[in-house]
Amino acid sequence: MNGGPSEKEIVLTSHRLRGWALPAPGGGKESRGRVLVVGGGRTTPGGVLLAAEAALRAGAGKLQIATASSVAPGLALRIPESMTVGLPEDEEGELTPAGAETICELAEGCAAVVIGPGLGRVGVAGELLRRVVPDLDCTLVLDALGLAYLTSDPDGVAHLDGRCVLTPNPRELSRTLDVPESEVEADTPRRVADLARRTRAVVVSGAATSWIASPDGRLWRDESGTQGLGVSGSGDVKSGVIAGLLARGAEPAQAAAWATFAHGRAGERLAVRVGPTGFLARELLSEVPRVMAELSS
Repeated sequence: MNGGPSEKEIVLTSHRLRGWALPAPGGGKESRGRVLVVGGGRTTPGGVLLAAEAALRAGAGKLQIATASSVAPGLALRIPESMTVGLPEDEEGELTPAGAETICELAEGCAAVVIGPGLGRVGVAGELLRRVVPDLDCTLVLDALGLAYLTSDPDGVAHLDGRCVLTPNPRELSRTLDVPESEVEADTPRRVADLARRTRAVVVSGAATSWIASPDGRLWRDESGTQGLGVSGSGDVKSGVIAGLLARGAEPAQAAAWATFAHGRAGERLAVRVGPTGFLARELLSEVPRVMAELSS
């Protein structure tokens, strides 16, 4: 599928995605790529847990987790399919820049790296990424406070030649662009496209309606999902699904589009089964493979 004219938005539908088929998953774990998820802290290990499992649910073959040393053993037990490494943390349990070299070593040979879930301090997150991102040579997903790196350095992922997906929520989009949140709310597609052009990365953002913009001007609109997706951890799941699809060989815009639509459909299923609100982000995880299978059939 080509994105169509740059000035025209493309509405995501199951039919359109079937015409933009994902790479067929290989039979072995090596052929489906390795994902590294970096983030979390002593008080916020859940974001890493959700993103990491989501990557596997989306079809990644191998998983590595890098998180605060105090919670690494617990995460390793919760996700026995992973290789989990503890990183240096400060007295409050937040990751420190001292873990940068270890992260870079773990990223070697990875198909995709996710940085951001569960990071709790903007300044520390920015410094850690300044020591990591310039040395990466794989597709990168920046989530949550991982976007702090680009606030002061919008060219910070330019060396990846478009192999980057940014997943800010509206508040993070506002902070990264340094514009009032009211301006983001007034014209979200424009602001999403602005950030895509500025950073030369694919950007996914929105609330009831999600928008996906690529650096070349393509723009997609996604209306799937329900209000119940506005819950803690939901964005971490979406970021993990994007990474899992990237590991399988999807290109960044394709991975973002498929993940956003599948995430929304998973929420719709839970809204019927559990209720319009009240379902949990972790419940999305078991729905993702089913939705992906239906979309691929």
